[in-house]
Amino acid sequence: MDAFADAYCERPDAAIRERAGHIRLLALDVDGVLTDGGVYMGDTGESFKRFHIHDGKGLAMLRAEDVAVAIITARRSEAVTRRAQELGIHYVYQGVGDKAERLRCLTEELALELESVAYVGDDVVDLGAFSRAGLAVAVANAHPRVRRRAHWVTARSGGHGAVREVSELILASQGRLAAQLQRHA
Repeated sequence: MDAFADAYCERPDAAIRERAGHIRLLALDVDGVLTDGGVYMGDTGESFKRFHIHDGKGLAMLRAEDVAVAIITARRSEAVTRRAQELGIHYVYQGVGDKAERLRCLTEELALELESVAYVGDDVVDLGAFSRAGLAVAVANAHPRVRRRAHWVTARSGGHGAVREVSELILASQGRLAAQLQRHA
């Protein structure tokens, strides 16, 4: 955990590190988690999303360590499709009404136990998925109900590096963060 502690002020307790140590799948909401939650509209009605580059690097590090990544979002967006393609994320589910059920189906498809799944959310529509995840994570600016139900809350807000923080927590808890960071030293 030293590499994680060097980067982040908050040091997760032993129970959180234990949960993170078993993660084989990280599932993410998009708006408010991978983005800042803002909806940017152009003059002609097109919408834009802002993704943080640090989050993308964190997801790439997870994938390099054979931790699967999934996107489960209630909205539909071509920008999400394109960003997922850039990051090599194969499990992308948009327009999902029941995130808990989608997460359950995905864990069955991948033959994973629920304790090996982390889910990151920010709003009440994510609470069902929280109940299915071995590690439920809320971003710092999540709705208060979501923060209360989370096992862990990031120091960073959605769209501002929160997903990188979760990625590094998982890797550090599995003893693999230092090697990932060393590759870039």
